Amino acid sequence: MEAGEDPFPVGRDSFALTPRGDTLTIECWDQTRNLVRRIRRIQSRRRGRMEVEVERFGARTGTLTLIDLADASNRAADQRAARLKYREQFRRSLRRQFPEWSIVELSTEPDLHHTLSPSYPRAFLRRGSAGLAAIGAGEAALAPENVLSFGLIWLDYLRRRETRVNIERLAIFVPVSAQAAASHRVRFLNPNAAGYLLYVHHRGQEDRIDPDDYTNFETRLEPCRRAGANDWARSLASVDGVEVREKTDGSVSFAVRGLEFARIAGGELLFGIDHKHAGSRSHLSEVQELAAGLARMRCAGAADPLNPLYTRSPESWLESQVRRNIEQIDAMLHPSPVYGQVPQFASGERGVIDLLAAGRDGRLAVIEIKADQDIHLPLQALDYWMRVKWHLDRGEFARGGYFPGVPLTNVSPKLLLVAPALEWHPCNEIVIKYFKSEVQAERIGVGIEWKQELRIMFRVPPTPWHSPYLAR
Repeated sequence: MEAGEDPFPVGRDSFALTPRGDTLTIECWDQTRNLVRRIRRIQSRRRGRMEVEVERFGARTGTLTLIDLADASNRAADQRAARLKYREQFRRSLRRQFPEWSIVELSTEPDLHHTLSPSYPRAFLRRGSAGLAAIGAGEAALAPENVLSFGLIWLDYLRRRETRVNIERLAIFVPVSAQAAASHRVRFLNPNAAGYLLYVHHRGQEDRIDPDDYTNFETRLEPCRRAGANDWARSLASVDGVEVREKTDGSVSFAVRGLEFARIAGGELLFGIDHKHAGSRSHLSEVQELAAGLARMRCAGAADPLNPLYTRSPESWLESQVRRNIEQIDAMLHPSPVYGQVPQFASGERGVIDLLAAGRDGRLAVIEIKADQDIHLPLQALDYWMRVKWHLDRGEFARGGYFPGVPLTNVSPKLLLVAPALEWHPCNEIVIKYFKSEVQAERIGVGIEWKQELRIMFRVPPTPWHSPYLAR
C-alpha cells in the first residue's frame, strides 16, 4: 500500500527485489500498472506488516507498507488503504482550491479525546492571521453523509486551540452520493457562526456547489386516513399493557412498550413479532395470549432482563414512554394525536424515532428519540425537522387531514431531542450551537430508570450564538 494509490496485489510471479550497491529496489507489476521504488530503510515491522521508507522518481521520499492480508491483524488493511488514498486526493483538492494557503496540518489519525474520526481526513490551512478548517469524505467512506458532524467538531476544536488565528470558514468535500444531504444540512447552519464552503468530488476534480440550489426534498406526506371501529381492536386493547395506535395509512398497530406484535390493515389481522402470521377471529385468543406474555416479559420489573424480547428496540420502548407522558416533555403539547415517521423520506436505517406533535398554540413540535449515545443525533434530527418545515410551509399538513381541529401556525417547528441523561454525547452540544436560530433545538435528558418511570432530569434550551467569527 502507498498513500494516494490503490492497493497493489503482490503475487509469486509479479514482483522482483534487486540489490544495487547499498540499496534495494522493489518492482511490482500487473496487467495495467507497474511500480518501481528504491528502498532506503525499514521504518517498522511486526508480524504480517512492514513499513519501509522509499525513494520515488525525482528523489521524492515516501512510505510503502507491505501487508500480509492473510494475517488476522490486517483485516482492516483495505479500509486503511482507502483512507490513505483519499487523504492524498483530499490534499490535491486543497491545493487546487486554496493555492495561496499553507496546509499546516492534514491527518487521518484517530483522536478519541476530541472525537475526531480517522474515516474523514481533516486539515488546518493558514494564510497570515486567517485560518481555514477543512474536512473530506471519499466515496469509499462508510457513511460520507456524516462528515459534517465531524467537520463542525473539527472547526470548533481548532478555534479553541488556535487562539491567535481567526478561523472563519469550514470547507467540506463530499462525494456525489452525499452532496444533496450535505447541501440541505448546510442551508440550516448559522452563517454568523461560520462560513461554509461545499465541494463535490467529480471525475478526479472537485466542483464548488451552492447549497441554496437544493431547496426540494425527497419526501412525501401521504393523506391521513383514520381506521374505523373494530371488534379486534377493542378486544386487544383490553389486554393490560397493550398500546393501540392508529396509523396515518388507516391501519391500526398494537404494541407492548413499543414492540409491535399485531396490526390490522385492510380488514386483515397480521400478528407475531415479525407479522408473519395472518389471523382471523378464531386467532383472537392466541393473539391476546401473545400480548399478555409480552407484557410480562417486557416490563421494568421483568424476571429476565436479558431476554431478547426485553432488550429489543429500546428506542421504541422509550418512544412509548414519551407518548404516554408527552405533556412532561412539553406542557404545551396536545397528548393526541401524535404521529410517528411522517413525513417519510429515503434515508436508510436511521436508528432514531421521529414523532410529530402539535402545541396548544398551533405550533408543530418535532420530537427525536434516541436511547443510546449518538454523535450524529443533532444532524439526523435536523434532517427530519427541515422536511417537516418544508411540508408545513406548503400547508400540506392541514390539507392532508393531520391534527384535526388544531389550527396550525406557520411558525418554524420546535425541535425536541430526547435521550437518557447519561447517554448524551458530549459533542452534541457543539453541533447544535451551529444551527440557525430558527432551528430551536432543545435537549431533554430523562432519568436512567425511564423504563419504570419517565422523569425529566434536565432541559437545555436553545441559546443564541455569540461569537467573534463572522462569515465573510
